[in-house]
Amino acid sequence: MGSKNKFKRFEENKTFANVIQPSREEVLTDAFAYKGCWNELYFKNNHPIVLELGCGKGEYSVGLAKRHPEKNFIGIDIKGARFWRGAKTAIEENIANVAFLRTQIELIEKCFASGEVSEIWITFPDPQIKYKRTKHRLTNADFLARYEHILAPDGYVHLKTDSEFMHGYTLGLLHGAGHKVLYANHNIYNSDGVPTEVTEIKTFYEQFYLEQGKPITYIRFQIKKQ
Repeated sequence: MGSKNKFKRFEENKTFANVIQPSREEVLTDAFAYKGCWNELYFKNNHPIVLELGCGKGEYSVGLAKRHPEKNFIGIDIKGARFWRGAKTAIEENIANVAFLRTQIELIEKCFASGEVSEIWITFPDPQIKYKRTKHRLTNADFLARYEHILAPDGYVHLKTDSEFMHGYTLGLLHGAGHKVLYANHNIYNSDGVPTEVTEIKTFYEQFYLEQGKPITYIRFQIKKQ
């Protein structure tokens, strides 16, 4: 994507009512008004809140919002030029139960209050295979602690990835730490009984991986309360 196109999308995002772009300082100083008040200030209802972390083009956030009007969805990514597509689609199709938040996932505890979130989707994250990058792996112990803080007591996390490494790493970590694995499948398109929302919605990257013949994996789990 050219810089001119990116700039155009950044500018258009500013006009979208479903895009929230707090400054880093605003988030770090607890001045972010939506924290603990997403349903009251934005969605104007008391429906469960579901996050998609690293939402990319927002295919899952928008797709789930269409299927579940009884829930509220928030796609989170630092790259606004990517989720511009999802935000624009939601506006064009009048999908009111989805929003997009531009921030770093490391700051998630600063954007949501304790117990404010019912589900988290992590879709095709960078597996960060190199040892020096493990701190950025979205299912490492530090990130799980962040998720545990914002999740409701009965909340859970979905991980969908093409990376066998990420799938195996996460399962090992979950079992080792005593977290509860509710469902795990190492090849969802070659199995029976897979939840429909896992197979019916495909991201841009997922379609690319499928065309390469790569198996897509999925885990649903609950994080043990500290």
